[in-house]
Amino acid sequence: MSTLGTEAHPWRIAIIGAGPAGFYAAERFFKQEGLHVLVDVYDRLPTPYGLVRAGVAPDHEKIKNVTRIFDRTASNPSFRFFGNVDYGRHVSLDHLKSYYHQVYFSTGAQVDRQLGIPGEDLERSHSATEFVAWYNGHPDFRDLEFDLSQERVAIIGVGNVAIDVARILCKTVDELKTTDIVDHALEALADSKVKEVILMGRRGPAQAAFTLKEIKEMGQLEDASSVTLPNEMELDEHSAKAIEENPDRMTIKKLEVLNGFLGGSNEEASRTCHVRFLVSPLELTDDGNGAVGSMKVGRNRLEPSSSGRLGARATGESFEWPVGLVFRSVGYRGVALPDIPFREDWGIVWNDKGRVTDESGTVMPGVYVGGWIKRGPTGVIGTNKPDAVETVECMIEDLQNGIHFNPGDGDAADFVLEQQPDLFSYESWLRLNEIESAKGEAQGRPRVKFTTIPEMIDAIRS
Repeated sequence: MSTLGTEAHPWRIAIIGAGPAGFYAAERFFKQEGLHVLVDVYDRLPTPYGLVRAGVAPDHEKIKNVTRIFDRTASNPSFRFFGNVDYGRHVSLDHLKSYYHQVYFSTGAQVDRQLGIPGEDLERSHSATEFVAWYNGHPDFRDLEFDLSQERVAIIGVGNVAIDVARILCKTVDELKTTDIVDHALEALADSKVKEVILMGRRGPAQAAFTLKEIKEMGQLEDASSVTLPNEMELDEHSAKAIEENPDRMTIKKLEVLNGFLGGSNEEASRTCHVRFLVSPLELTDDGNGAVGSMKVGRNRLEPSSSGRLGARATGESFEWPVGLVFRSVGYRGVALPDIPFREDWGIVWNDKGRVTDESGTVMPGVYVGGWIKRGPTGVIGTNKPDAVETVECMIEDLQNGIHFNPGDGDAADFVLEQQPDLFSYESWLRLNEIESAKGEAQGRPRVKFTTIPEMIDAIRS
């Protein structure tokens, strides 16, 4: 019998999901001395990089430089990309078992959490993820429409995604047109009538989830003023005590920035972003035509829980805000994968350090997870690296202990091409990237994205 894990008979690994968690896993495998592997990375889109392409804000180009690391990983002769291949449609777990020793899923957290309030399903009530994917050119969201004729917009949440949405709504077309924001979004934003944006946090300013960089940018917009209120910026006794006992530099810096917004950051601006704290949406009210016309808002106070964490508690006081467009940004959850045990309450795959298990904790040999589908939607892009390393270490240990699938000698590429003739290789992606970049260079932009899969296929065939 041939010795596995050798140059002549390498281990074969399938990675489902070409975002950061997938690329970091491939990189870790390739860095193992003496371990010979072939890694095939699958993605249901023709384009790699996951949320780096479809989630990072278009005016945050530097963050996207991480793709240079991914490109280096992809240049390894033992790497292949199978883009435009959908797990559960073109390939199944049984198919993958026939070609690979192990399968690693890094499919992310694809849907938004719901608010669970009356009126949430009215027209002009959206998830922030939909809006972000729309202006970033994700093919699934290309044809969505957002009514930017509304003058007042509420964004529920104060994380980085919420800040991104607020910033894009508040920026001028001149600020956006040098980015890689897609053309259909730029055209719609050019006609925007939005004058006021309200960012809503249910807890206080000391608990806001956005990063220092993100909130500082809100004070640097050409034609928008960010505003906070004195009574909401005054720290409650619990927050003040926590900061005094454990002074966190980033929290203190963020509070300084927010206090700098008292009275407004730009008195000559035509748009305003109100950054509000200790408020929660209670109900979205119908304008009489099936769309959002206003929001009932409740005031909160902070109280420590039994664990010591400060939580928002309703005071019983409420009021109405006239708003015509609402985006919720209150977290994400994963989507169940065919044949993989899924924990519905957490929105993740059941696992132990990346080894997939059933609900009882029994390990499912040969199947692994990494990234948000493993741990939930926490952290930044770089957080996926140690997460992937943890899983890959378990995978290598299992390979060495004989815990893996026993595939045949066939090449998965032949099977996949039969199932999906419009397969995208990494070479296909690099060609598409060249075309997008060239179109962008002609306009003084990083790139001009293709936003539909047929366009992408036609582009590399021409």
